Amino acid sequence: MLTYNQVIKEEKSYQGLQMSEINPVMKLIIRGKKRNFLSAVGKSLNMVLPAKANTSTQSEKLTALWLSPDEWMIFSNSVVKENTNTYDTETLLNKNICKLNLGAVIDVTDQYARITLKGDKIYDLFQTGSPFNFNEFRYKIGSVTQTIIAKVDVIIHNQNQNEVNLFVRRSFSEHLFSWMNDSASRL
Repeated sequence: MLTYNQVIKEEKSYQGLQMSEINPVMKLIIRGKKRNFLSAVGKSLNMVLPAKANTSTQSEKLTALWLSPDEWMIFSNSVVKENTNTYDTETLLNKNICKLNLGAVIDVTDQYARITLKGDKIYDLFQTGSPFNFNEFRYKIGSVTQTIIAKVDVIIHNQNQNEVNLFVRRSFSEHLFSWMNDSASRL
């Protein structure tokens, strides 16, 4: 993780839409089912994992996204140091979850790129390349969905009104950004 290859070299702006990559941001996938797992995560992170499908919870330092009944993505709300690939959150969760055989913690920081989109044309852009109906999603702050945009799997987090976090596998990120750049220029 010490070599950062950003997908978006600079912020791109169009009328009603800005796109930028937030890098480096810690991203972890945690998995577990037991009540002890949920309790250990809550105590370790001082936040409750979202229990309802397609929702998120947020603390001062972290955000948790519901991905499935036993899987969540946790990411840092701020940029982390570039010269290390060790995170206090991961170390704490490994100690309180993995070592006690309550669940699994996987560092996916290098696997996913986080692209932040801002503006009132976000959903117009998404609807040009996704089968997902964003009509209700756009008004539910904190909502999460896993869908396809331009034939690429993505995780979309509705952060605030007109602000979205989009997580895409790094290997597909250049293709997706190229498509978004082209489509945004035509809105």
